[in-house]
Amino acid sequence: MLTAALVESPAQLLNVIEWADTAGEPAGQVQVFILAPTNDMSRRQLRAMAVLAREAGLDVAWHEPRLGGAETARTVRALAGSLTGVGRLVIGDPFSGVIQVVLSVVRAEEVVIVDDGTATMEFARQWQAGESLARWHQQATAGQRGQIVRFARDQISASVRRRLGPGSACRLSAFSCLPVDLGSSAVVANTYAWTKRRFPAPVVKPSADLAGTSLVETGVVDLGAYLAGVALLAKSHGVDRYFAHRKESDVKLERIRMLGLHIVRLELPLEIGARTGSVGARVISFPSTVVHTLPLALSDTAAEVIVCDIGEGWLTSRAAAGSNAFLRQVNSTARHRFGLAAVAC
Repeated sequence: MLTAALVESPAQLLNVIEWADTAGEPAGQVQVFILAPTNDMSRRQLRAMAVLAREAGLDVAWHEPRLGGAETARTVRALAGSLTGVGRLVIGDPFSGVIQVVLSVVRAEEVVIVDDGTATMEFARQWQAGESLARWHQQATAGQRGQIVRFARDQISASVRRRLGPGSACRLSAFSCLPVDLGSSAVVANTYAWTKRRFPAPVVKPSADLAGTSLVETGVVDLGAYLAGVALLAKSHGVDRYFAHRKESDVKLERIRMLGLHIVRLELPLEIGARTGSVGARVISFPSTVVHTLPLALSDTAAEVIVCDIGEGWLTSRAAAGSNAFLRQVNSTARHRFGLAAVAC
């Protein structure tokens, strides 16, 4: 069966590699289409991941759908042609507008969803509940234009549901490291087996590392509260190194550097970056995908992953209703699955 994958982030591409490895896909049988983002660090990591994907036997093509409306339309038309005859479609973000448009026009016998962070958990919940597909932190735009955008998004979401729903001829499944339930659709566990084979276990240093998040950049968490939390963790738990999320701003990272932490801008996703060079004996994280991925990616090391909840007072006025409950669920499910310790911040 011909297989094509649509990815928009370094983590998605890593998970496509893991899926192909687990599924035993022969070299040259998976075509990956990278739908490039505009964020510089995301693009750098994607280019580095593309090298690894090609080494793993995947064919990789680069597209630029976000350089304007004309480029988006051109990319969708090109993909519609390239995906003709593809039997299996692997997608990294079912909430992506570009990917939803492609799903609404391309027919495939099978669609596999690989993780795009904790969004997979919210996708599974929305899918089971029959809700419109929208990111957990996404806000409706005010005014008439916002209503038009919402209507268009809901129409595309409804089309995707018809293409992938139980009454369709398409089989839906997921490849995930997260605790997700898609009802009658199969979910195959991602254990990061390829990552652990490809990259040897790192040296474990005695101090602690802190994994950064983009919760400030997405408008969910207040910058001052976040910086105060980082400062407290650095002082209380011996954190000396901060793994920056690819979407964190330079201004925010400079503020964190002034707290005395060494900022690490990884060229690859943290699941790989933590296995290259050294990793802290304790890796602390706010609510984030890495509280689910790192216990798997570092399972053959002595490093301990620790979670840190955020308080209700950290949230901005722009945060969507239910944000705190969702973030607590991210941490609580990881604690339950892996027996992770928690710290206050």
